[in-house]
Amino acid sequence: MVKTDDRIRSSRRQKGARHLVSAAPRFLGAYVPLVVALSFGVLSPTAAVAQNGIGMPLGERPALVNADGSPLEIEDLDGNEVNLADYVGGRPALVEFWAIWCELCEALHPQMVEVHARYRDRVGFVAIAVGVAQSQRSVRRHLEDTPAEFPTLWDGRGQAVRAFAAPGTSYIVVLDAEGRVTYTGSGSGQDIEVAVLTGL
Repeated sequence: MVKTDDRIRSSRRQKGARHLVSAAPRFLGAYVPLVVALSFGVLSPTAAVAQNGIGMPLGERPALVNADGSPLEIEDLDGNEVNLADYVGGRPALVEFWAIWCELCEALHPQMVEVHARYRDRVGFVAIAVGVAQSQRSVRRHLEDTPAEFPTLWDGRGQAVRAFAAPGTSYIVVLDAEGRVTYTGSGSGQDIEVAVLTGL
């Protein structure tokens, strides 16, 4: 016979595991390239360096509409649907795929804040939090301690990951005013200002 305390502990473990189980389908869809990259150390701190030309090919435009012509919508950190094109269309833009557990993203953060302050009137910045091993709530809490002046959006279903062919976190894409990719890179060795200047 199982003791009551053992049943309570077992129930708590099952509740904690539900988050991981509910996230599992994401790994079978949009996040397969991300998981593969992380598994093989492609994005490890020693391997990650700035590499122009990874992910989306230079000169291409990300698909910011769905197959049926409707706008590509992801969410803000409060769960409201937002049109991604509103954040990256009409002027040069920098998009960073990001996670609270990503050490490379953390290393890039001071540079992102500094370059954003310098170019905010000419370039739109947006961070896209990937829906892997984090939640909107945990991202909001993280941003309370590590604020940024640019918006952070939530890509819980991997739509932005697919649209930008993101191979992992710390992946940065710069678009020019016509929406063409002028820079892609990954890792903490990126020079954000140089990346931004490619879109101007």
